[in-house]
Amino acid sequence: MTEESTPFTLFTFTADKGQEPFRIDKFLTDRIQNVTRNRVQQAIEDQKVLVNELPVKSNYKVRPGDKVTVISFEEPRSLEVLPEDIPLDIVFEDEHLIILNKQADFVVHPGHGNYTGTLVNALAHYMGVEPEGSIRPWLVHRIDKDTTGLMVVAKNEPAMAKLAVQFKNHSIERTYNALVWGLFKEKEGTIEGNIARSNRDRKLFMVYDDEEIGKTAVTHYKVLEEFNYVSLIECKLETGRTHQIRVHMKHAGHTLFNDAYYGGNKILKGVVFSKYKQFVENCFQIMPRQALHAKSLGFVHPHSGQWVQFDSELPEDFLQVLEKWRAISKVYNFEG
Repeated sequence: MTEESTPFTLFTFTADKGQEPFRIDKFLTDRIQNVTRNRVQQAIEDQKVLVNELPVKSNYKVRPGDKVTVISFEEPRSLEVLPEDIPLDIVFEDEHLIILNKQADFVVHPGHGNYTGTLVNALAHYMGVEPEGSIRPWLVHRIDKDTTGLMVVAKNEPAMAKLAVQFKNHSIERTYNALVWGLFKEKEGTIEGNIARSNRDRKLFMVYDDEEIGKTAVTHYKVLEEFNYVSLIECKLETGRTHQIRVHMKHAGHTLFNDAYYGGNKILKGVVFSKYKQFVENCFQIMPRQALHAKSLGFVHPHSGQWVQFDSELPEDFLQVLEKWRAISKVYNFEG
């Protein structure tokens, strides 16, 4: 999936300045194609319709300047989810949400080839959901199978609705740590470029110069440490597109260390000789995945309205690889 993909669709409308007071259900049926008034009213009852970021009742009358947000009129996707007793690393929990620290090699969402053993299966057990229950409203966003770090999970519809708006508005603050190939000329910068699926391999994504292709993506980066031929960086996401950091870094010539999808699982920098090759391969064995960790997460709490901030430590495999690069960089320059 993504560093930060979202499993919902949003509609947003702003009422005109000359808008006459208009019932919310009629307002929406006039503006969304192929939707019935009954489905609108059900969405309102499920608190999937917000006005100025707050749930409303079906008799609410839209006024000039009101910002109306709707979370997908599609029927919730039913999927038989088998609750499984899989340990979860929960950082924070209250009656509205869960903040968890996802480990590596952990698929977030059931799908083809991964119907069990996923984060959703673990959540089904933890939250006591029946097997035939809908997977919603838990997942507000997703991160890749082999990316570690922080995720927020909504425990009810109102929480999901408000968090969804924040993801849509890019007001949630997310930072990642990544180990990438190469040294940067500029120690801080921004990478921009539309991202869409590759025409050559539909499992991969790439940056397109044509603004009509793909979705706008913006990644801000800062170099934290340098080790001969790799760099530890911090990435701050302004958008959350599929494989965004992985794709932007490859596009910039700094493929993630050991990212097999995008070619980072081979030596991309440095002269290849036996001692260096053995060192890199040993690092790959210690961390057999892309070196990417969702480090911090900040947002407005959907119930209290207060800003909350969470941070997580790098996982052990990531730390071990960093220590190996730190140590070897003090001894060798790997010039052969």
